[in-house]
Amino acid sequence: MQLDQELTGLGPSKRRDADKKSTPARSCRGPEIIDLGGFTSRHLLNTTPVPQIVFYEDRDFQGRYYECNSDCPELNVHFSRCNSVRVESRAWVLYERPNYLGYQYILSRGEYPDFQSWMGFNDSIRSCRIIRNTSSVFSIRVYERPDFRGQMLECTEDVKNLPERWHLPEVHSAQVPEGNWVFHELPNYRGRQYLLERGQYRRFNEWAAMNPTVGSFRRVRDF
Repeated sequence: MQLDQELTGLGPSKRRDADKKSTPARSCRGPEIIDLGGFTSRHLLNTTPVPQIVFYEDRDFQGRYYECNSDCPELNVHFSRCNSVRVESRAWVLYERPNYLGYQYILSRGEYPDFQSWMGFNDSIRSCRIIRNTSSVFSIRVYERPDFRGQMLECTEDVKNLPERWHLPEVHSAQVPEGNWVFHELPNYRGRQYLLERGQYRRFNEWAAMNPTVGSFRRVRDF
């Protein structure tokens, strides 16, 4: 019990040394943590990295924080606001509202010192989930009309400005044979974000969009 209490608020030593003002909230408990002669290790059945994301209530990784390593539909029971995030492993999609609703924010491994750094509209993060089935191979097809009709554009790389590349203002359906992708409402990866995982999307509302406007799209890379 004492060991669990000591480890609940701890992560990588570098982060903890830098974040003296941070105080832990409850943590999603994942694999068993064991002590190996002064070193901390996760007891895993394989070498796959444990998914890990840390939410901070204040900017620049300050204030109360919450560590999570699994899908969570109700983050609001753990913190009231989110102004910075560290993604320590895997890629995640964060949602503005509980139960995976509202604005989406797709984050790969890295540090996000304020909500503008993940192109957030506010400091509300109420649910999150791991992006699964990551791949090193990517392919997407976008279509001019619903049900995969009309002109089609197939890509394997990020597209920074879709209207310049395709000369069409809207995407009404899409197919994702390989990898995970993010649609952005505006060019240069700006505006609202929509995660497209492997599968078929016959109409734009199937990727949770309010309209068919797509200005750019990019691959979700799990480095």
